[in-house]
Amino acid sequence: MSEKKWYAVYTRPRFEKKAARYLEERHINLYLPLVKTLRQWSDRKKLVELPLFASYVFVKIDNTEYPQVLSGPGIVRFVCFEGKAVEIPESQIENIRWILSTDIKTEVVDEPIPQGSLIEIIKGPLLGLRAEMITYNNKSRILVRLDQLEKSVEIQVPASHVKIIKANN
Repeated sequence: MSEKKWYAVYTRPRFEKKAARYLEERHINLYLPLVKTLRQWSDRKKLVELPLFASYVFVKIDNTEYPQVLSGPGIVRFVCFEGKAVEIPESQIENIRWILSTDIKTEVVDEPIPQGSLIEIIKGPLLGLRAEMITYNNKSRILVRLDQLEKSVEIQVPASHVKIIKANN
């Protein structure tokens, strides 16, 4: 049996939780990052949990489990490059888990952002996290990339809480 690795699975819109439930029932190791969001209807407001990355679920599987994953409701395909499922590094999954375990406001960024300096957070709840520093709307923000999905998680951290590891020249 080969080693289990993380992969991203693309789902139909708003099928992430159904797909995750199906995979859980089949004892497939998965991660569906959820964020609490305040939604307003005409008569009320409610705090709901929504997927951080719309239409994506992460699975940790070996190559024998591909067919079982693809048979799930709403699961469309694996995220692929040149016809091969793209492995997501364990460190990127752990970074997302870590960020979501804090009370820091997060935002998913879809537009491509040029790569910047590599930094390390030296204070606060994300102490030790290595990520990329960007400047966006004149505010210093940290960007944690998932290059394989062409998505990023953006968090705002005071500049005094970071040190530059490698400057972008």
